[in-house]
Amino acid sequence: MQRYFLSRIGQSIAIIIGVLFLVFFMVRVTGDPAALMMSRNATQEDVEAFREKMGFNRPIYVQFADFITHAIRGDFGNSLRYRMPAMQLVLERIPATVELASVALLIALVISIPLGLISGSRPGTAWDFLARALGLIGQSVPNFWLALILIIIFAVNLQWFPSFGRDDWKSVVLPAVSLALFPMGQFVRLTRATVLDVRSQNYVRTAYSKGLSKRTVYFQHILRNVALSLISIIGIQFGYLLSGSIYIEFIFSWPGIGQMIAESVAGRDFPLIQAIAIFTSVVIVLINLLTDMAYVIIDPRIKYG
Repeated sequence: MQRYFLSRIGQSIAIIIGVLFLVFFMVRVTGDPAALMMSRNATQEDVEAFREKMGFNRPIYVQFADFITHAIRGDFGNSLRYRMPAMQLVLERIPATVELASVALLIALVISIPLGLISGSRPGTAWDFLARALGLIGQSVPNFWLALILIIIFAVNLQWFPSFGRDDWKSVVLPAVSLALFPMGQFVRLTRATVLDVRSQNYVRTAYSKGLSKRTVYFQHILRNVALSLISIIGIQFGYLLSGSIYIEFIFSWPGIGQMIAESVAGRDFPLIQAIAIFTSVVIVLINLLTDMAYVIIDPRIKYG
């Protein structure tokens, strides 16, 4: 197990280095970074002065070495818009995004897992139809469209929840529900499919033939396999919720990194874009690493390699 953990840690470090490489060249492959970052109304003298200030006139390998050295320390320069350290701005916004993603994940789990368990245990019933419908809707309905519908119904017409901002608990309900739709569809489909598959296995039939009660078989065999199937996808979906909430945060004016990405791209704030890209990539890599470790700990039968 220790060898497996060290191997996964090494792979994660390699991925992060690859992300640093991609982020560094992301700006340079699109053209002159100084011209991209400066205003369209800037003169050639202003562009040259900015290029000198940012060090873009140095050899590319020197720029890359300097970028890596500063990135390891969390220094990505100052935001062109806010005139503040880029990573400091990201750290200020991340609590709002984590809050939104956590509530959305909780909503998805609370609704989808019980529904998937009931659907898999009682195929062909009304619960099964509801679960399959939710899975289809969750996978096909765009969350930004759902966000607009929820705003019209619950914020404008009924006035139950606010339509923008981050204030009390009511302000997180609509954006969290909008963001939870896609993972909810995945969770309910996976849970249902796993239950149906496990119920047809020979060891489950053997457990029933030995006289074990339905409750015992359900908890010792079915639920355990469902948990193993969900662990990996929960980690992946949480990373998606953290990094894929751009439209939802923008629609609801939620002060997280998703809204900041939209603002930084529109304002060509490349230092801030780089900081956000690397920070979210590192978080996703760490989540996947912890997910893999948890998977191995829960199920020791997995081969370490």
